[in-house]
Amino acid sequence: MFDGREECPKLEDGISEMDEFLHDSIGKVLSRAGISPQQIDVLVVNVSMFAAAPSLSSRIVNHYKMRSDIKSFDLTGMGCSASLISLDIIRNVFKSYKNKFALLVTSESLSMNWYTGNDRSMILANCLFRSGGCAILLTNNKALKHQAMFKLKCLVRTHHGAKDESYSVCTQKEDDKGRMGFHLSKNLPKAATRSFVDNLKVITPKILPVRELLRFMAVSVVKKWNLRRGSAPKGAPQGPIKAGVNFKSGVDHFCIHTGGKAVIDGIGVSLDLSEYDLEPARMTLHRYGNTSACSLWYVLAYMEAKKRLKKGHKVLMISFGSGFKCNSCLWEVVRDLGDGNVWKDEIDRFPPKTLLNPYMEKYGWIQDEDLSTFKVPEEI
Repeated sequence: MFDGREECPKLEDGISEMDEFLHDSIGKVLSRAGISPQQIDVLVVNVSMFAAAPSLSSRIVNHYKMRSDIKSFDLTGMGCSASLISLDIIRNVFKSYKNKFALLVTSESLSMNWYTGNDRSMILANCLFRSGGCAILLTNNKALKHQAMFKLKCLVRTHHGAKDESYSVCTQKEDDKGRMGFHLSKNLPKAATRSFVDNLKVITPKILPVRELLRFMAVSVVKKWNLRRGSAPKGAPQGPIKAGVNFKSGVDHFCIHTGGKAVIDGIGVSLDLSEYDLEPARMTLHRYGNTSACSLWYVLAYMEAKKRLKKGHKVLMISFGSGFKCNSCLWEVVRDLGDGNVWKDEIDRFPPKTLLNPYMEKYGWIQDEDLSTFKVPEEI
């Protein structure tokens, strides 16, 4: 974009963008764990908007000279929920093979997917998405549990691709002038809510204590009884949809996908979360934008940098993706965490006093102008 080639990107732009984070992140995580590339048994790579040949997993295998019997997987088109889909693949492989190491690599490609048209539903992606990437090392070797940071307790995937209205809310397509972009529909919040509710129905019994489930059942029975007796007037205004369950009874931290302010606010209302609970997602969105599938790990890193994660704490991850999908999982913190990560040089500056856009005062007038303001005179 800085070179003025946003309308004609090259394949090498996408590859160099991937290499920039691949070599840095993978090298650091292997060095930190004291693991050589030849010890990796499973490799899963997800990048939704970029597919190369040879694949990115093959590029990693070649660069690090990994073993010839490595089991590699490449995911594309899975959207922002791809991290937990990749995690589910590794979880299922671990069920059949013991004492293995897996490397999960997650990112998104922007250099070849900058939208150059004027469709507002597609321009939004330019404003929201940013580059980023993470590498996560996992193992099912119980002898190494003392070195682990987290333990995966459960994972639930919900897919609403069979519903046309949900399927079409996030799509890559061309605008009326043939310019490729990523379309975000106005029905996105509605599709996200439906998938989120269905996902909660499955994961809630897995993560909350029995006493909270019994309390919820009792409250639900009382509400239904009151409705039958006519205690609640018909046609009464309905407020925001809330789960009605106290998730904090079984969850200490909430790692929410940075899909946008509306997504974070919606989950906060639904789960009755405080600003403290939403702070990691808000700050990640403010500082790094929506880094797609790897955004969850930036949010988790914020919690670690703030030294919030203590041994025994439970962390609920929630992500959404095109298709439409909602995936969630629960982690248990195995030891106190507070090591340096991507936030280490600036964590003391967060949260800032205000999240207002500093450029609004100077350039906000643009939003009040019509198209004629920006037309170039014909004589020029």
